[in-house]
Amino acid sequence: MANVGSPHKLHFTAHAENMLRERGIRREWVTDALAEPDWTTPNLHPDRTRAFRAIPDAGGKILRVVYTNAGGEYRVVTVFFGRNAKRPEGIGA
Repeated sequence: MANVGSPHKLHFTAHAENMLRERGIRREWVTDALAEPDWTTPNLHPDRTRAFRAIPDAGGKILRVVYTNAGGEYRVVTVFFGRNAKRPEGIGA
């Protein structure tokens, strides 16, 4: 576990750990996306949130992190580069 931004702890599910390895996603990219997302949206599951962040070291691809926030802990459910992720209008460039 690692600290994210404020008092939140960060926990990766086994699935999320597999996605990091399989997709070559760096843990610090996930930490940055949660600490300072470019934007967030609700997920289909009401207890989950999606955080999005452009990753310059990955050619500007948009990283999508699906997580829950329970009791001061961010639980990362899955993480991937969103092929169709588009920044909502009115959100910084």
